[in-house]
Amino acid sequence: MALKDIFSGKGSSKATGEQGVPPPSGVPPAGTQQGRVGGLSRLLSKEKPARVDLGEREKTEFERESDAITSRIEKHKATEHGIGKLLKHPFRVIAEKPLKSLYVTVPVALVFFILGTGYVIRDYGLNAIYQSTIIDDFAIFAILMVTVPLAILDFRESSRRRHIEEALPNFYRDLAGMNDSGMTLPNAVHLVAQSDYSTLTPYVRKLDNEMSWNTTFNEAIQRFRVRLSTPLTDRSIDLISKASKAGGDVSEVLRAAAKDSYEFISLQTERRNNMLIYVVIVFISFLVFVFVIYILVTTFLSVMATAGSAAGATSAGAQFGGSVDLPLYTRIFTHAALIQGFFSGLVAGQMGEGRVVAGLKYSIVMLLIAWIMFRFFV
Repeated sequence: MALKDIFSGKGSSKATGEQGVPPPSGVPPAGTQQGRVGGLSRLLSKEKPARVDLGEREKTEFERESDAITSRIEKHKATEHGIGKLLKHPFRVIAEKPLKSLYVTVPVALVFFILGTGYVIRDYGLNAIYQSTIIDDFAIFAILMVTVPLAILDFRESSRRRHIEEALPNFYRDLAGMNDSGMTLPNAVHLVAQSDYSTLTPYVRKLDNEMSWNTTFNEAIQRFRVRLSTPLTDRSIDLISKASKAGGDVSEVLRAAAKDSYEFISLQTERRNNMLIYVVIVFISFLVFVFVIYILVTTFLSVMATAGSAAGATSAGAQFGGSVDLPLYTRIFTHAALIQGFFSGLVAGQMGEGRVVAGLKYSIVMLLIAWIMFRFFV
């Protein structure tokens, strides 16, 4: 290296920095520092980025991709409502509202009963409607086709609602405690989403996921209410949403909602326990009714029919018991027991749980008891 270069400072400027002194360890060279400062200043500046002109090909591809994304979004929205949702998720649509199962089960049951009755009439004639018990069997099976799916779906939905409503007070109480500690509602929801709230847990975690995508608390909580879809959650969440919009003390509202939910669950449980004895009374009264009819048919009417047939040769015997039609009376009593069992179950559901549909499970049990008793033991 030339001597003039050493005195001019050009020889080792890249390695040693200015005046030939090496930079301290951990400190980047001056050129790198200036580049970083310039980049940071450009990021912090409010100047708009340079406009990029796209060619015709790029514009066409961009429009094609945006149209494809838009069409996919529209298709997804179509599968979340109406017939599209029914075709894509038929079981989910029916499970959300059990009464919708009647749209499927009632036509199937009617077709089954009509075809079965038609085959019986074809094989045994038109008098089989009044004399054959096979038609009664078809009627029982048709009723079971309608009631069993509805009872199962209703029991599943009522169980889901009960577990959700039982977990709501703890959820509201934890949310209020987190909010009192200084957390915002989104942060409080994110923290309590890590806890276990039984059936309510997946709904809380979905609420947290929606809020993590910068969805406002009011929008997310309203979607949360729609997904839960219970009378208790509709009332409490609507109150919380209005308090959040008004800007008041949300933690106090959450505590009030937790207290109201707890009292509602307590009253509901107390009512169910108190009315259980009446459900048992309905069952016992039905069993007594069936037992009395069984004794009446197997002893009194059978003895009268036997005595009437034995004395049928005489005119006095014919007047006494010869006209007793035991199969006809047996069928009449069978129908009485079936009707009694079905409607007693509905009454038990109304008394025990406050809903007629909830009594279908009792009706099915009583209906099967009456049918088995008179079909196989009488």
